Amino acid sequence: MNRIVPALILSMLWLAQARPASAQQKPDVKFIADTLVVEADGTYETDPDLATLTFNISAQDKELKKAYETATQSMQRIVAVAEKGGLKKEDIYTGALTLTPSYDKDRKNKPKSYFVQGEITLKVHDFAQIGPVLDGAVQDGIVDFRSLAYSLQNEEQAKENAVANAMKNAVGRATAALAQNHQKVGAIRYASLDVRQLVGVAQYYGNQLGSLTETVVISGGAASDNRGPAPPPPPPPVRPQKITVSATVQAAFQIQ
Repeated sequence: MNRIVPALILSMLWLAQARPASAQQKPDVKFIADTLVVEADGTYETDPDLATLTFNISAQDKELKKAYETATQSMQRIVAVAEKGGLKKEDIYTGALTLTPSYDKDRKNKPKSYFVQGEITLKVHDFAQIGPVLDGAVQDGIVDFRSLAYSLQNEEQAKENAVANAMKNAVGRATAALAQNHQKVGAIRYASLDVRQLVGVAQYYGNQLGSLTETVVISGGAASDNRGPAPPPPPPPVRPQKITVSATVQAAFQIQ
C-alpha cells in the first residue's frame, strides 16, 4: 500500500499518556509544518547461497561399548564422505551422541540393549556438492537423511537491501509529489520500518525425496509387476527458487 500524506498542521502533541496501553505500543509521529509523509514498499530478490543437510545417526546393541563405537564410526564415515565431497571442516557440525538404555531389563536387572543416537549437519555453499555427498552417505547406509534446507548465508544483508529499495521508492514518490509545486525533499524527520519474512526458503525432508519405485519384469512373454527395493533419495534440485525479502517504510520528509 502506497500513500502520500501532506502534513498541513502546524503542530500536534503526542497523546500517548492519555491513550490506553495498546495505543502506547506504537507512538504517534509528531508532525510539524512543511512535512510530507510517504509510505512505500521495497523488495530484494536473490538466489539462495546456503544449503543445510541434516542426517540422523543411530546404533543399537546389547553391549553399550559396541553400540557407542558403531555410532561413532558412522559419524566419522559421514565426515569423511563430506570432506571427500569438497566440504571444509568448519562446515561440518557433529552433535553429541545420546545414550538411551532399553526399559526392558534382564534377570540381572540390566538393560537388554542400548540405543545411541546423534545428528550431523553439513553446510554446503556449492550446490553441485549436494548430490555426491547425499548419495555417498545414504547409499553406504552410514546415516539416515533427514532434511535439506536452502537459505541465505547473510539474511541481514538481504533485509537491508530490501529496506534500501523501499526508502529509494519513498524518496522517489516524495520527490514526484513535491515537484508538482516546485518544491524539494529535505531531511528525514521520522521513519518506521517493517521487514517481512523471507519468502522462498525451501526445505525438503527425507520422506519427500525418497520413495519406492515400481518395475515391470518380462518373464515368459508376460509382464508382471515387481516392486523393487527402496532406492536412495534422488539429488534435490541444484537450482532452487529465488528468495525474496520485502519491506515497508514510512518516512516524514521536510519540505523545502
